[in-house]
Amino acid sequence: MKSQEITKRWIDFFEKRGHTAVPSASLVSSDPSLLFTVAGMVPFIPYLTAREEAPYLRATSVQKCIRTGDIEEVGKTARHGTFFQMCGNFSFGDYFKEDAILFAWELLTSSLEDGGYALPPERLWVTVYEEDDEAKELWLKNTGVPAERIQKMGKADNYWNTGQPGPAGPCSEIYYDRGPKYGVEGGPLADETRYIEIWNLVFMQYQINNVRSKEDFDIVGELPKRNIDTGLGMERLAMILQGVENMYETDQVRPVIDKAAELSGKTYTSAETPGDPHHTDDVRMRVVGDHIRSSLMLIADGVTPSNEGRGYVLRRLIRRAVRSMRLLGVEKACLPDLLPASRDAMKGVYPIVETDFARISRIAYAEEKAFLRTIASGTARLDDAVKESQAAGRPLSGADAFALHDTYGFPIDLTLEMAEEAGLKVDEPGFRSLMLEQRQRAQADAKGKKGGHADLSAFQALLAGGETVFTGYTELAGESRVRGILSAGRSVSEAATGDEIELVLAETPFYAEAGGQAADTGLITGDGFVVEVLDVQRPIKGLSVHKAVVREGEISTDALVQAAVNQERRHAAEQAHTGTHIVHAALHQILGPDATQRGSFNKAGYLRFDFAWGEGLSTATRSEIEEVANIAIRNNYRVETNVMGLAEAKSLGAMALFGENYGSEVRVVSIDGAWSRELCGGTHVANTSLIGSLSLLGEQSVGSGNRRVEAFVGMEAFRHLAAERALVTELTELLKVPSAQLSDRIAGTIAKLKNAEKELDRLRREQLVAAAARLIDTAQDASGVSVIAHDAGQVAGADDLRGLALDLRARFGSAPATVAVVGVSNDKPIILIATNEAARDAGVRAGALVKLAAGILGGGGGGKDDVAQGGGTDAGKTAAALSAVVDAITRR
Repeated sequence: MKSQEITKRWIDFFEKRGHTAVPSASLVSSDPSLLFTVAGMVPFIPYLTAREEAPYLRATSVQKCIRTGDIEEVGKTARHGTFFQMCGNFSFGDYFKEDAILFAWELLTSSLEDGGYALPPERLWVTVYEEDDEAKELWLKNTGVPAERIQKMGKADNYWNTGQPGPAGPCSEIYYDRGPKYGVEGGPLADETRYIEIWNLVFMQYQINNVRSKEDFDIVGELPKRNIDTGLGMERLAMILQGVENMYETDQVRPVIDKAAELSGKTYTSAETPGDPHHTDDVRMRVVGDHIRSSLMLIADGVTPSNEGRGYVLRRLIRRAVRSMRLLGVEKACLPDLLPASRDAMKGVYPIVETDFARISRIAYAEEKAFLRTIASGTARLDDAVKESQAAGRPLSGADAFALHDTYGFPIDLTLEMAEEAGLKVDEPGFRSLMLEQRQRAQADAKGKKGGHADLSAFQALLAGGETVFTGYTELAGESRVRGILSAGRSVSEAATGDEIELVLAETPFYAEAGGQAADTGLITGDGFVVEVLDVQRPIKGLSVHKAVVREGEISTDALVQAAVNQERRHAAEQAHTGTHIVHAALHQILGPDATQRGSFNKAGYLRFDFAWGEGLSTATRSEIEEVANIAIRNNYRVETNVMGLAEAKSLGAMALFGENYGSEVRVVSIDGAWSRELCGGTHVANTSLIGSLSLLGEQSVGSGNRRVEAFVGMEAFRHLAAERALVTELTELLKVPSAQLSDRIAGTIAKLKNAEKELDRLRREQLVAAAARLIDTAQDASGVSVIAHDAGQVAGADDLRGLALDLRARFGSAPATVAVVGVSNDKPIILIATNEAARDAGVRAGALVKLAAGILGGGGGGKDDVAQGGGTDAGKTAAALSAVVDAITRR
């Protein structure tokens, strides 16, 4: 049964049983604490946790998911993958355990004619939470599963919770017995390789608190509404129904593996045992199959490669796939062959991968091309590090390996392989230590931002008392009341001078950072206290949290306060935010509708805007964008804000930012009517002329298929232009020309410098050629091979030595000859050795000789038998190195 049929049967089954079919949400999660949608229940979290009222009592979905926590295990096991599809059915206060169990058993075991999957009942095993006797009895009563195939497990396996205070409940999991060839008998308790989990039923019924660990917490009561959250792994079921060894061999992944095998000339054998001689290559092909599909789906959902966040995950997946192909022996670009294979396998379920393939492939191919360049540049840096390590007689340091990874994107396994080829070990523990430090810094930084992955229980308790009322659209100061004070994440009743706190007010004029607009700052004052607001965030929907410092006195909960926004900073931020909308409209006017927003940030006086575009903008295009923007500012367009239904906003052509989660009511900001119309929750100036002016700073790439423009607005734009005017004035005085002629004068000066450099190169080459004629007479006989061993002194680089060596070698004709030349560039010696065919027939190998000579020079090198190159650190040993080459040829 194909994957497309599996998902169709799932939706059909539950729709017939009163469930609303909900389309898959994007892989880009709207939850600020998650990079991706990691489980089928993520889009339903607000309903399952009762933060929002569910629009339906029953739902079903096939949700796209990405998980990369076990990325190193991909390809090695039957069940680890980065992209997967989770089939789920959900109840929000409707049915509970009994119906969930009945639905699961019926769908799995019913015949194909009746819409089921026709799994043999005798192959199915069940686990329940060790204290959930009710679930066990329901399985026995409703399904006929014998008691010996129902096993009890503890909290670690069969109790669901988020790891934070909130909803929780026992689980019941369904396993499929793959048979004796996959492991020992005894059910999931004995072997989870033979008995593979396919479906998890979560009975969400309790409220927990005082969470000390995933397994140690207090149950404080029942939830007001009991919910059902289930998840069946589509790939695991496909593996069973299609009779293949692992999820990589299912119909949506196997075509990519086959293409990888074809490109590499390898044979895929399904080897899963490390001792199998085919295992290593099979794992690499499985990595390729998995990562190519994941990359395809991520780009389809709007993710582009970058060095942070989601973009970094995508970049890592693409690079791991390319690296695996390299280890399979394919060094050329391979995505143009692999990606179409994945597209054709996935388009039946996700048509967008075909309709949007031009954009998807453009981004993916550009990233592969960039990585191949990275390998080339990283190789040069690695060669230098290897030479230094060899000279010092030590392994390649962890710091060098980390720098290659961090600066060049060089995978550690590539460093290990290439260092081994040079006969050098790598300080892996040192590398891992530095990687761990980097991750810890990143995690600490993440905890300090936006409340991501933090314990939100204190905020949830405050939200239970009502949402924060934002008054900042119409006023910048007003009275309010302190609803809560937090210190180090814990609720406190008061705070004193010097305390860093998080403050929640009943009403606030302070704008919380959102939609790319930086947060407001200002003061909160009251009877005997002054609090400075440094930042405002929304860690959970509906709650504004002021990050602040108490400057004077003591503040307590329920205190009456006067909240006042820094008006100058807010106005400058509004200038920038409206300027962002103007830049977006200008890009559409000049480049067309494909220049869609990919992100933005604006603060007082400054904006940056990321947009989808595949190539750099010319100077003329940037000037045109800047002109269109400033004309809009000069024309004093009216900026209007209206609240309306989402459907109405879309019908008016309002643009939405990809990945944002909009409610049924949205705020639409229009500039001169339809000239610019976007969904936006930020604050803006009333008329465009209040921006003053906009000055583009530049434009650059921020990942394949994405560009970024930056600009100053208002007084910052004026200061920027004034600084540039001062620079032009200084250059005109220095070069003694009017400003109108400045560009020509600089271009002329640069041209003269280039011509002088070319002339120097020409003279140097002529000197080397002239020297070649004289050097023939210096050849010495080394056991029947003519050898020239020459110190060329200072040279521009290795190319000079190569040209000289090849010219000298050619002058010997068919007589056995070897040329060894040494030169010094940037205080480092370089050696190049060339042999002709007759010398090689006599046993002379350039690569071996270079390693010998470079070792004396304090470095390393290598190459082929005909031409090889090396280098070192000690230019004082060039004579010794050349002498060693002659001696080696003589003694051969």
